[in-house]
Parts: sequence; structure tokens; C-alpha cells
Amino acid sequence: MKNTADNVVIIGASHAAAEVISTLRKAGWEGKITLIGDEENLPYQRPPLSKAYYSGDINTDKLAIKNPSFYEMTKVGLVLGARADSVDRANKEVVLENGTRVSYTKLVLATGTRARLLPVEGADAPCIKYLRTVADVDDIKSTLAPGGKLLIVGAGYIGLEVAASAIKQGIEVIVLEAQERVLARVTSEPVSAFYQDIHRQAGVDLRLGVGLKRFVTKEDENFAELADGELVKFDCAIIGIGVIPNVELAEHAGLACDNGIIVDEFTQTEDPDIYAVGDCSNHPSQIYQKRIRLESVPNAVAQAKTAALSICGDNRVYDQLPWFWSDQYDVKLQTAGLMQEHDEVVVEGDVAARKFTVSYFRGGKMIALDAINSPALFMKAKKRICMDLQVDN
Repeated sequence: MKNTADNVVIIGASHAAAEVISTLRKAGWEGKITLIGDEENLPYQRPPLSKAYYSGDINTDKLAIKNPSFYEMTKVGLVLGARADSVDRANKEVVLENGTRVSYTKLVLATGTRARLLPVEGADAPCIKYLRTVADVDDIKSTLAPGGKLLIVGAGYIGLEVAASAIKQGIEVIVLEAQERVLARVTSEPVSAFYQDIHRQAGVDLRLGVGLKRFVTKEDENFAELADGELVKFDCAIIGIGVIPNVELAEHAGLACDNGIIVDEFTQTEDPDIYAVGDCSNHPSQIYQKRIRLESVPNAVAQAKTAALSICGDNRVYDQLPWFWSDQYDVKLQTAGLMQEHDEVVVEGDVAARKFTVSYFRGGKMIALDAINSPALFMKAKKRICMDLQVDN
């Protein structure tokens, strides 16, 4: 396929990285493959961190995306526990923090995202945590025992999933959300109302439309001071107010970035030898007629396949329908499409029985659907959305 001296370098040990490796070899890539990751771990699943791993239902072995033998069989050079400092495009080298240079023929940026920091006084205290890695979860679990009090700032997917996992462990949970409803950025009022109800029924102290002024410590006790002056006591706090795409390597290398690394329909940056995939990439969507950046495993995996095939000379346009999922308590939410810019909402099913769907339409065409414990209807909706928007997925 290529000269065996060629080297595809992947920065970021993730779902996308594992898929790039697998697809390259399946497509006949005979050259080298080098994986650079800033954690010591081989690529592992991130979604279970706030759910099954945090609740103790699975261990680290179950998090692995591929068995260690996979990297041996595919002859991947592993550079783990090493942070990439810069990309030297002129010499086609990745420069690590320790000064080591790794030459590449093609480079894939799978740098993902990082937690958005909470800009309030006291947010740098040891009791304030963020949840992005295995080490983060292990730290939180060692800090907070059953019977403890957990404060969660932010009622997005991460915050609510952690709340459900913590309640299951007998931990008291308080959730603070600045918006007037949970999941306000990603779903509609009926779905938000449903999740507010099930969390409160489970015992979560869910507080909406509240402002957080600062964190304070008094006599070895931790408090969150709200905008109205109330002090909320807690043992450990987890901040879940969104993420920021890791674009610094691309920016410093002179590549175009705007809410992610700008790529074309083949996941290629403006440098023909550099690709960007997954949560860090901003790609053109023919389905929605705009550029989008998605934070989802299915998107990362599909983009990784596109990049690997393109590297092997098989250019296939990436334009798949976005989809997502979230597990909380006994409820599985599956989302197909993007609901923003809808002009009609249709709720069907039995909300009280925790089995219903919320469909989103624009101009009479279905553009998205939220399915609650309704996997068959979710699959059916994916097909209809693609038909209504005239895409082939």
C-alpha cells in the first residue's frame, strides 16, 4: 500500500485512535503506525467513566477499547505517558515535551476535549474535581465514601450521569444548574422535565436557575456560596459545565481552527498530510447544511474510518447522521440527529412508564428524535431522518 518506511502518527489515545489503527491495517497500510498519548493507559472508553466505572459495575479491564494484543498484532509503536508539545509541519515531525521528535508521513489529530474550568473563587481547592480520566474517577472515589455529600455543578449529561451513579452508592447528591432546566443545551423542555422528575424521585437535591458565587472552607468544612448568600455544605464537588476542544497543537502549527480544528469532508485539515477526527474536529455537514463539532463516540469512530481510508487513497465523504446516548438509573436515552432549529415537537408514548419519544420537525421534516427506553423507535427514526433530509447513511 505504502512504503514501509512511511509512518502514520496519531496524537490522542482514544476511540478514534483505535479505529484509525484498525482501519489502516484492514485497508492495507504496510507502513509504521505510532500512537502518542499523554496518559499511561492504552486507549479506553470514556463514556462509562461517569456511569458503570464510577458506580463500580466494571473495572479498568472492561474499559479497554482493544486488548493489549491488538497493538502487538497491528505492530503499533506506543508512546504513552508523553505529551505532544508541537507539530513541526516544515519537517513533518511531532515534538514531544521531553524534546523527542517523531517523524510522520501522515498525522492524525485525535486530541479530544478537556473540561471547562469553573471561573469562581475557591475553584482550585483540592475538594473541587473534574471528571475526564480514569485517574479522575479513582481520585473522586477515594475521596467520597457512601454517606458523603457530593456537590455537582452543571446539569448536563456528565453531571446527571454522575448524580445517578453516586445515588446508587448511597451518596447524598446536590446538583446546581444555572439554567432553568437540565440539559437545556441539548434537548427540549419535555425531556428536561422528565429527567428533573426522575432525579428528584431518586433523592437528588436538584436546584435550577441558581448562581454560584464562590467556594469557601470554614473550620475544615467545604461550602458553596450561592448568589443569594446561601451556604451549601459538601465533602467533594464535581464540575461539569462543558468541555473545550483541544486545538492548541493545530493552532500553533498554523492550522485553521474555529470551535474545533477545521477539516473538510474527508477529515483533512488545510495541510493535506494532517487530519483531525473526533471531538476536536469541526466538519461540514451536508445533512444540516452547516459546520458542526460533535462530542460523541459514534462520530469519532466514523471519522477515524474516513481519515484512515483517505490516508490509504480511498476518499469517502464523511456525512453521517449524528447520534448519542446517555444511561441514568434504569433509563436509556438515545438521540438521533440535532434538534436545534426545530419548529415542531411531538411527544408520543408513556412518560410515566419511562418509555416515550420526542420527535423534532422543521418544515414538516423530521430532523431529530429523543428516544427514552425505546430502541426500536430510535432505529426507525434514524432511517426516517435520513430519508427526510435525503442523506445516505
